[in-house]
Amino acid sequence: MQAALNRLNSGNHITTTYRTSVFAVNNSYQAVAVAHDVLENPTQFQEYLYTGIEQENANNLETADVMINDEKPETTEYSLQETQILDRLSRFSQDLDSRWKGALFSLNPNNPDATRHFCTSAREIFTEIFDSRAKDEVVFAALPNCEKTKNGKASRRSKIRYFLHKKGFVSDVVEDFIDKDMDNILELFHVLSKGTHGQAGTYSFEKLYSVKKRVEDGLIFLCDIAI
Repeated sequence: MQAALNRLNSGNHITTTYRTSVFAVNNSYQAVAVAHDVLENPTQFQEYLYTGIEQENANNLETADVMINDEKPETTEYSLQETQILDRLSRFSQDLDSRWKGALFSLNPNNPDATRHFCTSAREIFTEIFDSRAKDEVVFAALPNCEKTKNGKASRRSKIRYFLHKKGFVSDVVEDFIDKDMDNILELFHVLSKGTHGQAGTYSFEKLYSVKKRVEDGLIFLCDIAI
């Protein structure tokens, strides 16, 4: 991880906002790691959660490494269409299952607009998971004093707190990590959406694979918290 962080400091081919987001996730992970070290008698869910957080941060750094410094992913055998997530998305709705299939279908050599199509579909899936599993009225009933947006809706962080609340777990540092992790994925979508020229946008398929893995693992992580 430290080698990746060092390379991030020297990379110059990405937006400052994305780079800042990468470091924010890693810094938040450090706080979670400290909290985990002093956690007594963790439940099975808590152990799963902390393991997932560690993997999310590793994915965050690896993807940034690939995007910023053209480092190739460690794997040499990959497919942009293979997926491990469909069983989880179908538990939310068949529509989300179909959207993810459509997002993967867009990642092919004949689609010059691959990144935009993928990002649009994937962003909608993240939004739908939050909106369907943490409706405002339900969040307000469970957490009357939760944080709200300027429009009076439940904030994303409040919805994350609600997901953890349902699991019988409360942790400010874990909430902070998940919120920053979601921010990082959304910022990655913003970076990728700028790639609109050439084969599959301006990004190689090695980069697209790294992004696909980052997004898919992030969705699995969110699904298992929200379900």
